[in-house]
Amino acid sequence: MTLQDSDDLDRFLRNADQINELVKEFNSSDVSRQEKALAKADQFISSLEQVEPCKTKINKTVINKNPSFENGPLVQYLQSIKNNIQYESSQNPENFFRTLEKDAEERSQRRKMKEEKANALREQGNEAFTQGDYETAVRFYTEGLEQLRDMQALYTNRAQAFIKLKRYKEAINDCEWALRCNEKCIKAYIHMGKSHLALKDFPQSRICYRKILEIEPQRETMVKAYLRQVDLGEKVALQEKEAWEELQAGTEQATAVLELLKKLDRPNEINLYYCGGLELLSQAIKDCTGQTLFRLNNGFSIINGNNIVRSCLSQNSEDPYTVDLCMSVVKLWRTVCTGNEQNQQLLMECPVTRQHMVQLLASPICEIQKESLELLSLYSQTQHGRDVLIGNLNLCQMAENLMSCVCRDTSSASALTVLKNLAAENKFKIQSRENFTAVFALPLEHLLSNIMTADHKILASVISVIGSMALDDVINKKLAGREEFWKCALQAMEWCVACECRSVLYPLLGLMINLASNPSQVVQEHAVLASSRCMDLLSDSSGGVITRAAGLLSVLLPMSSDATQEVVRNGIVKKLLKILKVGGEMSSRYSIKALTVCTASIPRACEELVKLDKRLHTLRKLLGGIDELVVGNAALCMGHCLEVDGAASGLLGTDCVPLLLRHSAGDAKRAAVRQNAAITLGKLCKIEPRHMEKLRELHGLEILHSCVRLIT
Repeated sequence: MTLQDSDDLDRFLRNADQINELVKEFNSSDVSRQEKALAKADQFISSLEQVEPCKTKINKTVINKNPSFENGPLVQYLQSIKNNIQYESSQNPENFFRTLEKDAEERSQRRKMKEEKANALREQGNEAFTQGDYETAVRFYTEGLEQLRDMQALYTNRAQAFIKLKRYKEAINDCEWALRCNEKCIKAYIHMGKSHLALKDFPQSRICYRKILEIEPQRETMVKAYLRQVDLGEKVALQEKEAWEELQAGTEQATAVLELLKKLDRPNEINLYYCGGLELLSQAIKDCTGQTLFRLNNGFSIINGNNIVRSCLSQNSEDPYTVDLCMSVVKLWRTVCTGNEQNQQLLMECPVTRQHMVQLLASPICEIQKESLELLSLYSQTQHGRDVLIGNLNLCQMAENLMSCVCRDTSSASALTVLKNLAAENKFKIQSRENFTAVFALPLEHLLSNIMTADHKILASVISVIGSMALDDVINKKLAGREEFWKCALQAMEWCVACECRSVLYPLLGLMINLASNPSQVVQEHAVLASSRCMDLLSDSSGGVITRAAGLLSVLLPMSSDATQEVVRNGIVKKLLKILKVGGEMSSRYSIKALTVCTASIPRACEELVKLDKRLHTLRKLLGGIDELVVGNAALCMGHCLEVDGAASGLLGTDCVPLLLRHSAGDAKRAAVRQNAAITLGKLCKIEPRHMEKLRELHGLEILHSCVRLIT
């Protein structure tokens, strides 16, 4: 949009606003206000007729050649209203108001009809866009704008179609119009950023994307992804500049790459010819400039467009040196893609690569499988590389082949690296939901059921991968609801306890905590046995195992009264108390939660705790901490123990009242912490009134009254 266009539009909108105000005055029931409005209208019409007419006579989008904003129609519109008002008001005041209402209604009806037509044209444009007919989409959006010039969606949709047609300047123009309709239009900034990026105006592209954060800060992840594209585009432009300079200088590397590509472009040579040429090409490409020269001189098209190369990648050929040629191709791909994001993207966007890359993972030739895994591993190590894989490959088939490599123990380390890196990506998890059971759950259950013969290092890594996948709610529910998984997991857990196999036990406990955090019938059915296994681990020599065993208990006990009774009968109070005395952030969180569940429902647990923890010293120590999850549960647990005879009087002379008062007075951020502390303080003073003296000293009677209300 030119400056003149902008001035014309601003002037038009200002005039329209003034006319709108005058019409409001005309609608007034106050005759004096109507007369003043008529006088103002005369002055306003006179000013419009004298002002220099707009210079902008056409829409610069090229598509629409209809007249743009002019003052003439405004003058005519206002003059007609003024004349009608003067005439009607002179004849009959009632007619005057009816005329105004009729005029407003007619304008509303016309606006409604235009909106309906514009929306219908927008839908037709969207349909054409979906089918890839971008020219037709532009035509429909343009016709829609002829009906309704202030429809934001039509501008942004047409901008998107222009981008597909590589008409970037027109797309930017439409985005500017969309922002005039709505200055906070996110889509306009997105399309404008893409257009500036395509035009290699990197600073302007960044400005557009950062503007999105000012409007909606919660879109930070999306904006970061767009800014990475800008950084990559700028990096690629610099690389290509340096590569062309080297090519023009005729350096040894540039000459070698160019000559070898010419020789490899010859069709119908024997496998050995291409095999040798690819090996030499891999050696000639020594750095980023060499990789860029390969790309700029159609290297990907020359290699992937060769029928003999495609035949070797499909592994259907029985010609000599087919395996060697396939290996040479994959090695070259790795050479040109290492550290080069643009080459990585171009390679995976190539139909030949997409078709064969996943299949090569299932190759019966170990060397080919290994090279393919190394290439995928290279991609999986960066955010950009993972995005490229997820956006271009058949993820389900790839994951299945990777898990197959792991289970067959063929290049399992590389396969696990790829899986581990991909499992951290939400897009990968979402696309894996449908086939999760077949691809991941069944192999995991197989490994767990054969734990005595399985490679424990590999099994531990598989469990970690599944743990990352299970952070997705849908996957979590699928695995948590599998009866077979819990049977295999508990069987493996028993074997790990007996053989002290902590390398598997530690990640397995973490996965079980995650899955059991969402209560289900299957988990509840195995809660007693799982809790019993955890009891044995509370005395383990590994602090990490103890912490996770306490963690699993903390999520299992609330869903099973039978499990709670069983562990209390087996002495869990003493074990948890010992862990709490030692301390540790996570172990304290898990242990106090499990202990609170036990004391809430089983009086015997309260009695044991009061007996073992003189004057509830450990609970008071926890109340003095800063971890509110621990403090809240400690207060609740103490409240349970006050039901034991002598427990409340045993706390006389301790710091119990000030600690509870501090938390119930509102220092804690969590409402549950304040409530638990308040209830326990109220119980304490009710059961043992002598605590009231300390409370009076601290001026806490008002808080106590609140506590009593909470108890009631």
